[in-house]
Parts: sequence; C-alpha cells; structure tokens
Amino acid sequence: MIARISTLGFLLASGWVFPGALQAANECFEDWICVRAAETDDYVDFYAENLQPYAVTVSLRVSNTRNLAAPEGKTATKTVAGESRLSLLRLPKTTAGRGVRYRYVFDWALGSLNPRHDDTYLYRLPYARGKTYGVLQGYGSKFSHTGLEEFTIDFNMQVGTPVYAAREGVVARVQESHNVGCWERGCGSYANFVMILHSDGTTGEYFHLRQDGVLVERGDYIERGQLIAYSGNTGHTTMPHLHFGVYKASSWGKTESLPIQFETADGVLTKPRAGRRYRVK
Repeated sequence: MIARISTLGFLLASGWVFPGALQAANECFEDWICVRAAETDDYVDFYAENLQPYAVTVSLRVSNTRNLAAPEGKTATKTVAGESRLSLLRLPKTTAGRGVRYRYVFDWALGSLNPRHDDTYLYRLPYARGKTYGVLQGYGSKFSHTGLEEFTIDFNMQVGTPVYAAREGVVARVQESHNVGCWERGCGSYANFVMILHSDGTTGEYFHLRQDGVLVERGDYIERGQLIAYSGNTGHTTMPHLHFGVYKASSWGKTESLPIQFETADGVLTKPRAGRRYRVK
C-alpha cells in the first residue's frame, strides 16, 4: 500500500556543478509525504514533510555518498505527525563548505510506529447484526496469516456483503477503483480498501472490497458499527472475502498486525479460528 521512491540528489556548493544538478533533491508521494534534503556549509539534513493530517511512519536510507559522514548510520525510521515536518537524518560534511553527492530511498506507512493500543478494547465484528460468516483464516493460519499478518482475519463473504466498522475513527485512506482479483505476484496493488485511523495511532483495515463499493470518504469520522463498504474479490485473493486487521506501522512501508478482542453474542472472542462462525452482539 506504500510508495517506494528513489532519487539521485545533487546539491551545489563551492562552485561544484555535478551532472543532473538541475534536478531537485525533493521527492513526494502524491499528496501524502515528501522527503527533502537541505544543505548547509556543515551538513545535509534529510527531512520528511507530512502533507496530510494523519500520522505516518517514514523510513529513509542514504547511500552512494560523497563528502558526507555517517556517525550514527545512514538509515532512520520515524513517525511524522499530521501536517508537520520532522528531521529524519542529519549527515555532517567530511569537508565543510564543499559539495556533496548522495542517493536516497524512502518508504512510508500510515499510522504510528509505537502506538499505545488499548488491549482491553472490544472490537465489533465487521458485519451486520443477526448475520454470521465463516472464518476462512484466523490468527496464525498457515496459508497467509503468518509473520506481520498473524493477527488478521478473513471472513467468507460473497461480493456485495455489507461491511461495518469494527471501531470508531477517521477514514485516512480509501481505494475503490479496481476490479481485479488474482494470486500472482503484484496482485496486491489491485485491492480496494478502507483504512480507518484510530485515536491511539493504530489502523483498522478492510481489504478486497468491491469496485465502487466504498461508502465513506477520506476525512470522515466513522462510528463503531457504521456501514462503510461492500465486500468484494479484489487484490491478492483466490476467492471473495473480507480481510480485516488492526495494525501498527513498521519500518519500510510495512505494517504489523496486533492481537485484538471481539465482542460477540457468545462472549469475548480472543482468538478467531478458521472454520468457526461468530455472531455480532
């Protein structure tokens, strides 16, 4: 879900003119995040500018440097608050006042790196009252719910099934234009989704939605239990279903799922299991 951007940056100093010097040392991903380089006589400061009101976590790596030292390394990962600017990395010049050369790449993810998730919060099942849907994959299912995706759930929903918010928050990202579902490499870029940013910096993410099946817009405040979309079969998928998880941001554009609890008609659900069906309270 994230942009990986590479730039070869050239700055001018002390009369040095490098090939490509007219290229700006500044890269942006759409209207979300920019990483810029600012030079002084003594150092180059790499900083991120968050253009949206939602916290994002940015990773940066600087390489192929000339006249730049790295006493604390050439990589950094930091959370940048909404509509703010933050220094990611400062590299001092080996020789003050002289020109520099470098290459950098960055990646980003929505949300905070170290949110304080309320583990006692009881999430709502993401479908209508009176309905039950089988769990295709629960926590730790070996097919694809391992590693960073360990604590996510796939619900067996046909295309067009109403999807409800499991927790209140603000809609931060929406995609609904795709109409492709496949299992080959790269299919994930075709997923339709809604990402809701919670008050603690985590995100509730609803994936594989139907084309034009999102009922909310970025910036909307969503109540728990509000109808937000219709399920589908888009993205990296083998059959129609809803993928749901709560995540915190990690490094290099990745997100890590968190174990959560659900409030159900039969009590508190701490570990959704494949093959089971659960009813909304």
